[in-house]
Amino acid sequence: MCRWLAYSGEPLRPAELILDTQHSLVAQSLNSPLGAETVNGDGFGFGWYPTDPSPDAVPGIFHSIEPAWHNENLRDLTNTITSPMFLAHVRAAAGPPIQQTNCHPFRHENWLFMHNGFLEGFHLMQRDLRYAVDPSLYPSIVGTTDSETLFYLALTFGLQDDPIAALGRALRFVEETGEKHGVSAPVQGTYAVADGKTLWAFRYSTSHHSRTLFHSAAIPELREMFPDVERLEVFGEHAKVVVSEPLNDTPGAFITVPESTVAVLDESGYHHEPFLADAEAVLTPA
Repeated sequence: MCRWLAYSGEPLRPAELILDTQHSLVAQSLNSPLGAETVNGDGFGFGWYPTDPSPDAVPGIFHSIEPAWHNENLRDLTNTITSPMFLAHVRAAAGPPIQQTNCHPFRHENWLFMHNGFLEGFHLMQRDLRYAVDPSLYPSIVGTTDSETLFYLALTFGLQDDPIAALGRALRFVEETGEKHGVSAPVQGTYAVADGKTLWAFRYSTSHHSRTLFHSAAIPELREMFPDVERLEVFGEHAKVVVSEPLNDTPGAFITVPESTVAVLDESGYHHEPFLADAEAVLTPA
């Protein structure tokens, strides 16, 4: 459905990953070998946190309905700022209209959210799912996508306190709602959540056959493996990126995030945790 990347680490020009790598996100918008759709030209989005953020710093957002490869503003913006955490997304629309309010990442206060995939049967579930969103949050929904609805469901379930548990509860709620409407496998995708300090990247689907997701190997390990690769000097010791598909063909540079797993990236590095790997009960909003 889409392609996305998310970076965490020392401040970096986003163009280094969005534009300048072998298989950059913009290159993937034109040709995505591992994607469900080869071309992702129905708009894009870019969100970034400031270099010296306060604890609740609001990230910047840039959305456009133009193809990423055609937008000069994206090139200028990603070449002239630096950021310690940024998210970028190229879209292949599958139902909801092509408009800026439907472009990822979605923002609420200091939180960003992206999704590659879909909620099967969303047209059947939409009323029930949106009705479950907290009334104080509901007016903030400005687009028509299943992804934005999922984000506000997760916020309703406590994303700001416990992102892993909250997104898990939201997805289980979608599955329960889908079952009521006769949808057997309503959840498909990979998901990115960020608050400016920590990045969570999830891979989960009801069918347990999700879209691809990878994260980079640690920079010190890559420098030891490839001491002659000058390109690695661009990145700091703590640089990490999560991507829908690898940004280059270098063996060992990217590691697959397993099915039903969340990769957590923070100042200490990264680690994997099981995500919705069991049959825990669905929790409904209070």
